[in-house]
Amino acid sequence: MGVAVRVIPCLDVDAGRVVKGVNFQNLRDAGDPVELAARYNLAGADELTFLDVTASSSDRATMFDVVSRTAEQVFIPLTVGGGVRTPEDVDRLLRTGADKASINTAAIARPEVINEITNRFGNQVLVLSCDAKRTGNTPSGFEVTTHGGRQLTGIDALDWCREAEERGVGEILLNSMDADGTREGFDLDMIRAVRERVSVPLIASGGAGAPEHFPPAVAAGADAVLAASVFHFGPVGAIAHVKDALRAAGYEVR
Repeated sequence: MGVAVRVIPCLDVDAGRVVKGVNFQNLRDAGDPVELAARYNLAGADELTFLDVTASSSDRATMFDVVSRTAEQVFIPLTVGGGVRTPEDVDRLLRTGADKASINTAAIARPEVINEITNRFGNQVLVLSCDAKRTGNTPSGFEVTTHGGRQLTGIDALDWCREAEERGVGEILLNSMDADGTREGFDLDMIRAVRERVSVPLIASGGAGAPEHFPPAVAAGADAVLAASVFHFGPVGAIAHVKDALRAAGYEVR
């Protein structure tokens, strides 16, 4: 058997509350992040990811408080992203109780920051969050975006994931901006394409709406599966249902 597939709920946090929308638009409230984190911990989540979707300096203190309170109650790995720009940001998150930091826009602006963070803390602490969508602007047809998918960068997503791996990121969180929040399934072609280019663990994100959507993402090359809506607004026991679907498809889960 290989390494167990990880099931990771994602909590998008805006000013201290969990929110979720479709394609990052029309956000709706999904509850208190610490309460949700504790609930998912008990429900069998393997890890948790917090994304600070406002990430402005005014809300940063709120997010550190959320992370600290969560770390006191929850003992599974906690990844935090949103507004991570420097090694000092990572240092503070780790001291607050996070296990890993996720970086996106700052790495696009200055890729060297990946080297600086991983040289200081080790590559196990850094996750590249790649928000990609289908366009005709890049050789692969997949383009890196910022600002919740609203701004195109002209960067080929496959090249970017490969460069990030070479610079030392320990994992890649691949989020399909086209599929995000649609609950119609993961972008399997994108997962396959990135998997062919990188060897670090790949977390598939964007589009999960039912337990049966998860095994195809693993078949396409994902080592872990991440979702938000299906856990926040889905049936009680959704994490267990996802793990059952993965087991039924022949994958090892925790």
